[in-house]
Amino acid sequence: MITTFRIIYESSVQALQSLRGNKMRTFLSLLGIVIGIFCIIAVKSAVDSLQDNIVSSFNELGSDVLYIEKQPWNEDPGQNWWKYARRPNPSFSDYERIKKRSILADEVSFSIFTGGKTAKFKSNSVTNTFVMGSTFESNKIQNVDIEKGRYFTPTEYHNGANKIVLGHVMANELFGAVEPIGKSIKLFGQKFQVIGVLKKEGESLVNIMNFDEVCWIGYNSLKKFVNVKDNNRYVGRSLSVKAKKGVKLPDLKDELTGVIRSKRKLKPFEDNNFSINQLSMITDMLDSVFRVLNIAGFWIGFFALLVGMFSVANIMFVSVKERTNIIGIKKALGAKGSVILLEFLVESVILCIIGGIIGLITVYLTLLLLSSVTPFDMQLSVFNTASGVGISIAVGIIAGIIPAFQASKMNPVDAIRA
Repeated sequence: MITTFRIIYESSVQALQSLRGNKMRTFLSLLGIVIGIFCIIAVKSAVDSLQDNIVSSFNELGSDVLYIEKQPWNEDPGQNWWKYARRPNPSFSDYERIKKRSILADEVSFSIFTGGKTAKFKSNSVTNTFVMGSTFESNKIQNVDIEKGRYFTPTEYHNGANKIVLGHVMANELFGAVEPIGKSIKLFGQKFQVIGVLKKEGESLVNIMNFDEVCWIGYNSLKKFVNVKDNNRYVGRSLSVKAKKGVKLPDLKDELTGVIRSKRKLKPFEDNNFSINQLSMITDMLDSVFRVLNIAGFWIGFFALLVGMFSVANIMFVSVKERTNIIGIKKALGAKGSVILLEFLVESVILCIIGGIIGLITVYLTLLLLSSVTPFDMQLSVFNTASGVGISIAVGIIAGIIPAFQASKMNPVDAIRA
């Protein structure tokens, strides 16, 4: 054990001496290792960070919710657009039928979206405002937090009272430092009392809707000012269904399919004129993209590592040649071939680990820079760091095995004479 550690120590010293003695040659040789580790680990870390952010955002949105729409999420929007354009929009009557007939649904929500409106408070105004009018259960599905104030009461919702909940950014733009709760703003030419302000969501890659800039009112309030009939193409619609605890989404999907087909009077041989979407459709599509990115990063890194591996092998062959006399003396004094082999193998591994560490430091600094310009943090995980070191060790072993084996088989007499 002591001998092994001594060999590792001496080989490490020898590797560092090689770095100092032949700076340019060693630098160029390790450059392939640095680039290879950078390509593989940087792409893997970026994809992992992106994937973690998206999964986290989807979990916040609710992984137990189904969305009934005209078009499926897992198809190209430009493909068969004419087919989906002819489908009826999800409607309030669909919402009522599901609410009445569904056994597996915990909550059902219907929302209407409209834009291009102006919201005013005294001299402050926000143009092109995004207004959402939703049924009472919407807050239980949307999974948004109210920072100040409260949500609509059942009475306010059913009576269509002019009450409003503002997004965080919208409240700041209208009120600034003024306390908004209890104040009134003008929307649709009418006064709406502010009863709540939503907690700031911030930027996200997967926001289905930007709640930071929303003006949120009840569906019964909105329909007094906006044409909510099915034939109005100038408003957006969303019909969301949340599964009861313990209910599997495929079971809920089957039930909803039957309820909506019955409501829309579709015959048994007719195709569905609606799509039931879930967030996993998006994650499945993204997974395939992530796989392609990881594979691309791996192959780019692989070829860079291949170049680096041959370069390190070349250094080791030169090192063996330069130390032929020393190898001969060691063997003449009784050093075993396995000791010589281990010595050069460790030296090769140390060189590659140094290249790998430089590559990992470069990855860390790059991810740090990207984190400052992207809406999510990019991190170099312990697993990816360990992978980078592991790859470096493997490359070092492969690059050094032939030169080390050659050194271990030298005849001591011939080596001393060389």
